[in-house]
Amino acid sequence: MSEMKNLVVAIMAGGSGTRFWPMSREDRPKQFLNLTGSRTMLQVTRDRLEGLVPPERILVLTNARFQDLAREQLPELPPENVIGEPMARDTSGAVALAAALVDKKWPGAVLAILAADHTIEPAARFREVLLATAESARDEGGLYTFGIRPRQAATGYGYLELGEKLGERRDAPLHRLAAFREKPDAATAETFLASGKHLWNSGMFVWRTTDILAEIKTHLPQHFQAMQAPAQAWGTPGFEAALKAAFEPLPKVSIDFGVMEKASDVRCAVADFGWNDVGGWVALEEVLPRDPDGNWTQADLLSIDSSRNIVVSEVAQHKIVCLGIEDLIVVHTPDATLVCKKSEAERIKQAVEALRRR
Repeated sequence: MSEMKNLVVAIMAGGSGTRFWPMSREDRPKQFLNLTGSRTMLQVTRDRLEGLVPPERILVLTNARFQDLAREQLPELPPENVIGEPMARDTSGAVALAAALVDKKWPGAVLAILAADHTIEPAARFREVLLATAESARDEGGLYTFGIRPRQAATGYGYLELGEKLGERRDAPLHRLAAFREKPDAATAETFLASGKHLWNSGMFVWRTTDILAEIKTHLPQHFQAMQAPAQAWGTPGFEAALKAAFEPLPKVSIDFGVMEKASDVRCAVADFGWNDVGGWVALEEVLPRDPDGNWTQADLLSIDSSRNIVVSEVAQHKIVCLGIEDLIVVHTPDATLVCKKSEAERIKQAVEALRRR
């Protein structure tokens, strides 16, 4: 697959969740972890773009605390392309900044916004759908989001309601978007699943920078104005000071709520690749290999009469033995070990808070 010459990708890598404790910590959140193989989630996200976008046209936006870690994990990117946000201002702040920077450096570019903590397979089909969407945005305009065919009536995702079909490109169906739907209750999720018109909201977007900046100027004028100074200062010694001054007064608002739900021409590409946002340990059941006993594992595991466990270790050549247990999460790191029922995984953040208090 050949490169699309005016495509730029911004990877959002600013999250700092606690659901993957003890592997995730305040100084090393999920996107910097190797959860599924030999590379971290950030590195795999960048690998997925190989052959489509060169390193000089890939940006990473992360928390300023993680800037050096991101540069260490992606040394092929120009250092100035890894940008440390001075404070969290939700996705509207990050998107407004990325669009302003890209428009300044690559006028007329198509910008794709990706998350650093998704698993996607196969990568080749992802590239094909991304290219189809980028070509459509370049040729026709509009703000595109990626929708994922729901595999079950999930209540943890927002949904996209499809409208009129606009056609197909590279076998990817393209629709107008009728509505964004908030995370539903179980009964509503069943209705969405049965309708065939509702997709999971992946949080990935594609648009011309001129189009998204026009919508930001209309719906979030403070964000639009704030990012002009950092865009002018990018690559100079005054960039970090300009960034801090821009971010400090901004309210926290998501790009979905701040712009996408109000914009006039919102479209959806129906993605047919496998996708998982890996929101916690239980989500690894969809991405980790299974042993003969049915355990999902990335560890040196000896399983005896044990099944349906998730077992992960960061320590090489550390043997873990599961004997007569089922439906547990077992995670071993050099300085902490977690053992909990899968049904209690949502309470891991309670353990993190308890440890902080101690």
